[in-house]
Amino acid sequence: MRVGIIQSNYLPWRGYFDFIDDVDLFVVHDDLQFTKGDWRNRNKIKTENGLRWITVPVHYSRTAQLICETRIDYSRNWQREHRNAIEASLGKAAYIDDVFGLLQPAWNAQHETISDLNIALMSAICQYLQISTPLRMSAEFELQGARTERLIELLTAVGATTYLSGPTARDYLDERLFAEAGIRLEYKEYVYPSYRQLGEPFEGAVSIVDTIANCGPAARVVLKSLKTAARAAA
Repeated sequence: MRVGIIQSNYLPWRGYFDFIDDVDLFVVHDDLQFTKGDWRNRNKIKTENGLRWITVPVHYSRTAQLICETRIDYSRNWQREHRNAIEASLGKAAYIDDVFGLLQPAWNAQHETISDLNIALMSAICQYLQISTPLRMSAEFELQGARTERLIELLTAVGATTYLSGPTARDYLDERLFAEAGIRLEYKEYVYPSYRQLGEPFEGAVSIVDTIANCGPAARVVLKSLKTAARAAA
């Protein structure tokens, strides 16, 4: 069984959903420290004036705070702000109504934590993209290790035979431990085609909302990497 593990992100780019589609089980790794100014609670959209961040405000009180503990701040109507920003930048796109049909129910639900919101959005978008990979949460497993040992512990618990990792993890994963555990290690390749996008030049590193707004159901095609995963050196 091929397993992927990534922290939850707010409206992530198409590569995140391609990653989910490439595995037999996807684990959301959210019992980790919340990092400020990261992808957990924000992402980028393309505007006629360049890229713009849209950020979900959260309550942050301590360094050791976990992603799954991080509560959303509803003291201002950030949902309306995000809708207005997306409408201003993508309002002329052919499938903008599909975007709001996916986002608005999760925004309206007022989920307590950023992880709850991210997973609700992720699930809705996966259904739209016809991605049926099962999702589980890392907190289910009460993991004790750190870094590579933690991943091995989790992979062993779910019966993984292959671990699909993001490419940047080459810099810190202890590949030897995967070999000792009998788990094949592969690195995802993020190489994607362009698509018809509002405005020039083309920007690929933007939220999935851009891909869906411009491509609609055909986003399912353009989110697939042009290169297959590379196996780690034996």
